[in-house]
Amino acid sequence: MSEITIKDVARICGVGVSTVSRALNNHPDINPETRDKILSVIKENNYIPNNSARNLKRQDAKAIAVLVKGIDNSFFNEMIKDMEAECKKKKYSLVLHHVGFMEDQVDTALELVKEKRLRGIVFLGGYFENNEKKLEQLHVPFVLSTAGAVPTSYSRNLYSSVCVDDEKESYKMTDYLIRQGHHNIAIIYEKGMTESISMLRLRGYQRALSDHGIPVREELMLATRPDIKDFSLENGYAVTKDFLQKKIECTAIYAISDIMAIGAGKALAEEGLRVPEDMSLAGFDGVNIGGYVNPSLTTIKQPGEKIAQETMKLLFDMILKKAECQHKIFDGELVVRGSTRCI
Repeated sequence: MSEITIKDVARICGVGVSTVSRALNNHPDINPETRDKILSVIKENNYIPNNSARNLKRQDAKAIAVLVKGIDNSFFNEMIKDMEAECKKKKYSLVLHHVGFMEDQVDTALELVKEKRLRGIVFLGGYFENNEKKLEQLHVPFVLSTAGAVPTSYSRNLYSSVCVDDEKESYKMTDYLIRQGHHNIAIIYEKGMTESISMLRLRGYQRALSDHGIPVREELMLATRPDIKDFSLENGYAVTKDFLQKKIECTAIYAISDIMAIGAGKALAEEGLRVPEDMSLAGFDGVNIGGYVNPSLTTIKQPGEKIAQETMKLLFDMILKKAECQHKIFDGELVVRGSTRCI
């Protein structure tokens, strides 16, 4: 489906282009019913006014956008640097846009494509379950990078994706903790759609427990607080603080991001609990700072540099029409450090 224009809106509404323009600019000399009809058609057809069109008509804009969810996750910050370096090699500019937890990434992308005349898009983080119809409206190549998306037989030809197998890698971490003698393992995760990164990692945790014959206990599944930034130090701290007040039997805490694990470590210290003597602590991502906290953090290390480079390679191959959509899965690495121990 091609992008709808202001002329299309005018034709559908049976009015002139100037009338549509006046409605968009909230001009007083337009009938309220006509304005409502125009705005309704605009919303239904996802028309986005291109305010930059005149200035960009003769320009050959060479820009891609990276839309990132999880602004406090330093793992993404490290990947963005690698992506920017790849853009510079190709003499493209990079437009970085942070997407709030409640914002729709695809709506944001549709607007940016119009305003910035983008050649391509990288969606970094987030999730896209049941969003295929909206994704179809994007008429530029795009890659879902570490976005927790599991392509269906239909969507495989709609976009490219690069990620680790989040469920498999989370299973690996939980299995390691169990083999260290831990049966009461709490997990800090974020509630979301079925195929979000967080829920995939939760599923790996649950499957590992079940495979070892350990009951999955609701009181050990610690959902992040919706009133605090997702995947943040503050959320890991607050959730752990609340959990410790309940005095539930637990020997290990596994947070689905290193940043939240580090926040959890502060809560443990404030309660007088030593890591790993009193509580083992583990994370996921392999961010640099995890190696510098004391004790250093046991984690699943994602190959961030490789993921970033492969993401940009796939995107530029599609932009230059060198390749069709592809889906790449990298292995993570279990990095055992001082924050966990055998009991």
